[in-house]
Amino acid sequence: MRFRPVFTPVGCVVLFASLFILIRSLMSRNAYEIVIACFILLSLLITGIIGLWKSIKLKSMEAGWKSPFPLTALIGNEKSLQSTIITGLESNIPFFFRLHFFIKGRFFPSGSKNSCGMSAETSVPRGETSANIKLDFPMSGIFRGEGFCQLRDIFGFYSFYCGNSQQSTLNVRAAPCFGKKTLINAQAGAEDQRNKPSADVERYYMREYTPGDRFRDINWKSSDKIDTLITRISTDNQEKISRIDVYFRNFCAASSLEALWFLDRAKARLAYFLRSLMDSNASLIFDVRSAEKEWEIEDHDDLDEFLEELAGISFVLSRNESAISQKTGDIYVFSTACDTGLQSFLISCNPRPVTLFMIQPGNSNDNEIEILQSNDFISKGINFNPNSFKSGNVKQLNVNANKTDVFYAEIKL
Repeated sequence: MRFRPVFTPVGCVVLFASLFILIRSLMSRNAYEIVIACFILLSLLITGIIGLWKSIKLKSMEAGWKSPFPLTALIGNEKSLQSTIITGLESNIPFFFRLHFFIKGRFFPSGSKNSCGMSAETSVPRGETSANIKLDFPMSGIFRGEGFCQLRDIFGFYSFYCGNSQQSTLNVRAAPCFGKKTLINAQAGAEDQRNKPSADVERYYMREYTPGDRFRDINWKSSDKIDTLITRISTDNQEKISRIDVYFRNFCAASSLEALWFLDRAKARLAYFLRSLMDSNASLIFDVRSAEKEWEIEDHDDLDEFLEELAGISFVLSRNESAISQKTGDIYVFSTACDTGLQSFLISCNPRPVTLFMIQPGNSNDNEIEILQSNDFISKGINFNPNSFKSGNVKQLNVNANKTDVFYAEIKL
């Protein structure tokens, strides 16, 4: 069990000052100073006894914290609308005391091995059994934190730990980006035609809608007649779909904070690409491949699961890659200027058309550049130390694809 001090720094100063005054006054027989010192020490004693008694009563308190889903990073001076909800708090708190809730842990930018310390604190209003606390991040990544309560007096003398702590791991998605929507027609992907049923087999049957059914399968005409949602289920899926090949290239030799910021912006572009296309064309299926894993994204549930995993994906070292599938259809690639093997990959995709979304280093003179500053960490309660991350200067990468959309990013320490 770790040692948890009861006195705050202010409390220690007051205690030692009072003892010093008491000892000096006894030696000089100064009755006025003796009374003052005894009064302060008696006040400290009474306040400490009340706080200790209440903290023991709150020993079994189960205070929990739950962050919003999805938890999204914020850039620059954006104001957060996300609040982490704290529940299970004790409302009967003695006068001159307040219940404080803390969240402390480590934040791993873009899922890297290096991390930053982070802390957040809120005071619970008297009589309330729940509270809100702001937990914001400047970029995507993983936060592993612990939430716990402290009982503190309003004078700042004591701090008693109380209740049980709760640990949690949060995936922080990249701050959203916006731009022109990519238009994809049926010929852009590999067609997938399912078998048709024979003529003497019923084409479909209907049943009541259940959560998880696709909205496009709802028979609205029949549902309107009986005032109940009815889902049409095909015996064979005769719908022609297109499979879209997407490559997320998270390769880098040395992942500095600048490189991690470029990776974060690549994640944001990929998320926007997938969501905008899925909203406009529900018949698309995305086969997404990163350096370590593959996903098949067919609906919004699959997309949410993928975006949660994407938040924690970091760089890996470049290596020999498997051959590109010889299927037909376009290939969509998301990469950064850190990807030194990108040009070789693009050549291996031939003759399939490639659309490249590229994050390049820029400067403040570029239009629509996305900037990350060290103040973005500090303002969000993150103890940012540039020395804990590898230094590096990423240079622009010259590559050729059938179509290239370039986006610029910069970091200012």
